[in-house]
Amino acid sequence: MIGIVTTPLVPLRESDNERSELYSQLLFGERVEILETRERWLLVRNIYDSYEGWVDRKMIQILHPSEDKRIAEASRYFVQVPLLICDKTTCNEKMFLPGGGLLPDMIDGKFTIENETYQIHVSENSLNNEISGQRIVNLAMQYLNAPYLWGGKSVFGIDCSGLVQVVFAMVGIPLLRDASQQVDSGKVIDFLNEVKAGDLAFFENVDGKIIHVGIMLNSNQIIHSSGWVKIETIDSQGIISSKTGDYTHNLRVVKRII
Repeated sequence: MIGIVTTPLVPLRESDNERSELYSQLLFGERVEILETRERWLLVRNIYDSYEGWVDRKMIQILHPSEDKRIAEASRYFVQVPLLICDKTTCNEKMFLPGGGLLPDMIDGKFTIENETYQIHVSENSLNNEISGQRIVNLAMQYLNAPYLWGGKSVFGIDCSGLVQVVFAMVGIPLLRDASQQVDSGKVIDFLNEVKAGDLAFFENVDGKIIHVGIMLNSNQIIHSSGWVKIETIDSQGIISSKTGDYTHNLRVVKRII
């Protein structure tokens, strides 16, 4: 059974309890495979990135198989701004869509999911098809000063790998959810002076585990989510705090996705 997210964000939790840890968030338009059903909860797998967790069952709309097939095969567009106003024309309501949200089979800003029709103002969501490192940087800069939230994927709270995943989704490049998974993508860049805008820098803890990721602006600056989304200096050792001048993250590797 397949469901879809038709609200802006859905919390994806570790267990079937509202007090359990926030693992991630599902974005508008993302489809999920339903793995297990309990009274109030569903165990789901995000079809976009294979991430699993528990969601409140009333926050997922079950798709008829024919509608699921249509959406799965449809052209996909992504929200390319942190927040986008959407009109639900059938019920005459407005809703905010988060950056990275999926808009299936859209024509002139209009698309449907089951019996609801949605309309966005295309001019407010550029639908720029450019795929470049500088485009990645420009999209990431929209999230400057967004607060850090473990498991978050929106401008109101976002973690380091969530920022990377959402920004790359905006240009149609799918990445896995966690920094420890994202590090397996791309080509290794051996030296910082060879870095280009949009490269990803990964950082490790004392045990050598990848625990952090950010987007390189150039060979000595990075945008990342740590406390909040910010730009800081980086060298071959790691990130240097703009507040204290101390090293906060130990650099492991730089990878090029684009």
